[in-house]
Amino acid sequence: MEAMGNWTRTHSCNALNKEHVGQEVILMGWVLRRRDHGGVIFIDLRDRWGLTQVVFNPEVEPAAHAKAHQLRSEWVLAVKGQVVARPADMANSKLATGAIEIMVSELRILNSSETPPFPLDEDVEVSDVLRLQYRYLDLRRPEMAANLVMRHKAAQAIRNYLNEHDFLEIETPMLTRSTPEGARDYLVPSRVNAGKFYALPQSPQLFKQLLMIAGMDRYYQIVKCFRDEDLRADRQPEFTQIDMELSFVDEERIITLTEGMIAKLFQTTLGLDIQPPFTRISYDEAMSRFGSDRPDARFGFELVDLTKIAHGCGFQVFRTVADKGGTVRAINAKGCATLTRKELDDLTEFAAQLGAKGLAWVKMKENGEWQSPIAKFFSDEERAEIAAAMAAETGDLLFFGADQPKVVFQVLGELRIELARRLGLLKKDQFHFLWVTDFPLVEYDEKEKRFQALHHPFTAPREADEDKLERDPAGVLSRAYDLVLNGTEIGGGSIRIHQRAMQARVLNMLGIGEEEAREKFGFLLRALELGAPPHGGLAFGLDRLMMLITGSDSIRNVIAFPKTQKATCPLTDAPATVARRQLTELHLRPDWKE
Repeated sequence: MEAMGNWTRTHSCNALNKEHVGQEVILMGWVLRRRDHGGVIFIDLRDRWGLTQVVFNPEVEPAAHAKAHQLRSEWVLAVKGQVVARPADMANSKLATGAIEIMVSELRILNSSETPPFPLDEDVEVSDVLRLQYRYLDLRRPEMAANLVMRHKAAQAIRNYLNEHDFLEIETPMLTRSTPEGARDYLVPSRVNAGKFYALPQSPQLFKQLLMIAGMDRYYQIVKCFRDEDLRADRQPEFTQIDMELSFVDEERIITLTEGMIAKLFQTTLGLDIQPPFTRISYDEAMSRFGSDRPDARFGFELVDLTKIAHGCGFQVFRTVADKGGTVRAINAKGCATLTRKELDDLTEFAAQLGAKGLAWVKMKENGEWQSPIAKFFSDEERAEIAAAMAAETGDLLFFGADQPKVVFQVLGELRIELARRLGLLKKDQFHFLWVTDFPLVEYDEKEKRFQALHHPFTAPREADEDKLERDPAGVLSRAYDLVLNGTEIGGGSIRIHQRAMQARVLNMLGIGEEEAREKFGFLLRALELGAPPHGGLAFGLDRLMMLITGSDSIRNVIAFPKTQKATCPLTDAPATVARRQLTELHLRPDWKE
């Protein structure tokens, strides 16, 4: 192998064009592919920025040509040569450098490479585990490198926007106290404090509130957070938040400022002109229309409430559910009556997996006729009334859900997404933002037999509902707001409680008494007694945002070194066992067994 010596790279592999013809340049990068054409060797040289074709011609420089015979995929090169125009019939309009090539006069081989475990120049199926095991190779692929470049642009756009709006970027601790309200913490044993543990932060929530009490007024941080929870396509054990908090503001000020940031982000990354204000709907409206508090509004198939009609209808299943306080709802899949019985059976099985006892359906035929196993249970008047409520026309397909509201919303909410997926309605280049507001402050946990905060215990109740805290907790609405993009919650926040007495009332409503509150949150409660200003904020999931911006199917594709669904790292083989001595130093018993 050779050294770079005194060579300095003059251009990237994406920078040269016809304006540079005649110049002597030095390029450095990896061999993407090699082609031998009648004695002339062509190499596609790749770096982070792109590709340039370099040519080894034995009639121009025999020594360089002779060395080029040994080159293989992923070898690392430095080449010196002259920029020449490609023949018109050999130009590649798909490449930024496609009008030129480099006629090599000197070659330095900086490093060789064994054959990669998967090809980097072909669109082939590679297992996720293998990609993560060799992530440094995976990241050489242009589409993966582009994702990280896009993530960098996004982070810079966010920082620039917030800096221009008088925010301070302030770091908060990574080693903090466990506050087991929500997801499971990652714990870190303390060596110098035997038997005690730090927790890695699920969010900088308490610290950013303390920064408001400290008078910092506007804080932000692009920060790592950690949750020990089951993983899926849009979750990782460690993830990145765009975290913000502001003083002396209300919901309107925070939402307006945030919309400006999102507009700036999408203009910088995708060149899209996103126009605020975004749509706003209440939590109740979101559940009623879409069956979800993170609705995808890019398409129709909205839920329609048929409970009043069901009360007196001839179909006993619907009538019984309605009479017992349940709900009967339906969605109209416009123009989908062509679905086969096999496809309907598959959708019925899909609904069953979500908790449905069944899935009734109706195909709308000409003259208002129904094709359905349940058609015989309804009178002509009832069929007409349902069709009118559903705006049903010939060729439409109606799906019905009848059960307790939670089950119906879950089933029909997911069913409309599944239908849209099968029909190709989920366009990745279409972006629909909406705010969901007026969430309930708490929800009742049947397992724990107590109320739990829907967001977190520091969210302020709506002022008009404060008198319900003790007598009707379930009826209290919060000052929380979530931003949803294409059916994915990308961020959320709230106005916080800034008065000690109100915080104590909310904690007590959640079953956290004064002694427990003092043990878990004593430092915050004390701070609230020392001049806490009204404040609020929100946090965005940067990984989820980047997944949507890049059109990726998983957040793993926009994180440099992600974990698997089992929270492992195939690259470093983490987590791993440690020496007995290390466990002893941490006051842990080293006799744990599988």
